Amino acid sequence: MKREELGKKIYDIAHITGEFLLRSGKISNEYFDKYKFESRPEILEPIAEHMMELIPEGTEILAGLEMGGIPLSSAISLKTGKPSIFVRKKAKEYGTRKLAEGIDFAGKNICVIEDVVTTGGQIIESVKELRDLGANIDSVLCVIVREEKAFENLKSAGLTLIPLFEMNELKILAQI
Repeated sequence: MKREELGKKIYDIAHITGEFLLRSGKISNEYFDKYKFESRPEILEPIAEHMMELIPEGTEILAGLEMGGIPLSSAISLKTGKPSIFVRKKAKEYGTRKLAEGIDFAGKNICVIEDVVTTGGQIIESVKELRDLGANIDSVLCVIVREEKAFENLKSAGLTLIPLFEMNELKILAQI
């Protein structure tokens, strides 16, 4: 599926209007319900195909952030053969008490996978914790970036944000 067609489908399937409280604390009158595109194989597969082309050279492991980044990292992992870890918002308080599940990632070059990014706050928190555990992280891939400020916020944390789409682009593609 061509990238432009994919963008239009994502918009048509996942863009909803109303009043939504974002993780950043902001209120928005539009929202991308990522689970509407992540739960559909006919959309998830082409997303993974396009995102795998954006993975930085030298990436050894993909890190899917809870919860939306996990199906994305799994789909991309299947396409690339790169292993994936699954990162919680906070370490489990029982059992293994791990922040991230999967293979050992200490000392490895990791690319974080996320669905929709507004300000990048949760990404910054998760990356700090992963770095404290020995991960080398300098890149974040996402399907949609909502706000330009996310680029600046992540850059100040030593991260490069690489989106498949920016929200304004999806709005333009929706009109085609």
